[in-house]
Amino acid sequence: MQFNNFNANQYQNAYGARLTPQQQQPSSALYAHQQQQQQRQRVAQHHLQQPQQMQQNQSQNQQVQQMQQQQQQQLYMTHDAGGPPQAMGPLEDEKMTELVYSMYNIDKRESALLELSKRREQYDNLALVLWNSFGTMAILLTEIIDVYSLLSPPSLTASASNRVCNALALLQCVASHPETRSGFLAANLPLLLYPFLNTTSKTRPFEYLRLTSLGVIGALVKPAGSEPVNQADNAQVINFLLTTEIIPLCLRIMQHGTELSKTVAIFIVQKILLDEIGLTYICHTYERFHAVVNVLSLMVNDLTHTQAVRLLKHVVRCYLRLSDNPKAREALASSLPEALKNKQFDALLKVATSTISCEFD
Repeated sequence: MQFNNFNANQYQNAYGARLTPQQQQPSSALYAHQQQQQQRQRVAQHHLQQPQQMQQNQSQNQQVQQMQQQQQQQLYMTHDAGGPPQAMGPLEDEKMTELVYSMYNIDKRESALLELSKRREQYDNLALVLWNSFGTMAILLTEIIDVYSLLSPPSLTASASNRVCNALALLQCVASHPETRSGFLAANLPLLLYPFLNTTSKTRPFEYLRLTSLGVIGALVKPAGSEPVNQADNAQVINFLLTTEIIPLCLRIMQHGTELSKTVAIFIVQKILLDEIGLTYICHTYERFHAVVNVLSLMVNDLTHTQAVRLLKHVVRCYLRLSDNPKAREALASSLPEALKNKQFDALLKVATSTISCEFD
């Protein structure tokens, strides 16, 4: 096939007539002048917006800090008072389902995680929706795994910590619900949190991450709501935690964490001790027993200065439970901290008993 010679002049220029070189020079100068004007306008606008942007950033940082404080307090109330904080009112099922499906949209996911985390106590069956809806658990796990690269070297920001902690708060719902807890354990999902518990950075984002991760483990060892203790489920939880070496992670946090993290960590250890399987496991070898008692002794020494009553009560409970084992009782006779023998904490405990309740059960 042959094509005729193409003659550009026979087709009208759809974008207007061509300019001669003489005509292009004024146009180029005009274009350069317009570009300079636009650049000056952009610079002026940037200077005007800079203070507003700084105020916005400060406002966002304050909101993140307030949210972290509220979630930390909510976490503490959940474990300290034996139940969730008072709900503001039930949400419609459609609204909650809409928020769950909003997580499928990457652009809406962060806000959906935040909203679900804030309102999770208002929807009793949120755990069932999260567990049974297609792809939702995979989304939550992706949010967790994406943070691993920020753990070492430590580069976790406040916003990244807040986002993953919102995902962890939803996992806590699944861990605490009686109908999803077994599946949560069978899938070994708590193991995904162990890298967070193994971090040592003392910056606020990391401390918040460890605290929220402890909250998920704490939800496993605590009966769901007002439900009676299910011995079979409890044995499953204790066996899982013992075989996955949660105790060393908790002991390190009990020694080096903040007061709130120490409180949740020792709560987990106490719950393990209260189970016969857990008590037998810890007292089976001297090394395990010594590791626990050594950290408890260090905590007692710190408590003589900090006077943290809630921690003290859990320490005392752990010692009392250890004394139920004959071999441990014999060893404690010579290793009990002096501060517990000389009644140094008696006055503090009496005052605390009349003012606060530390019953996690």
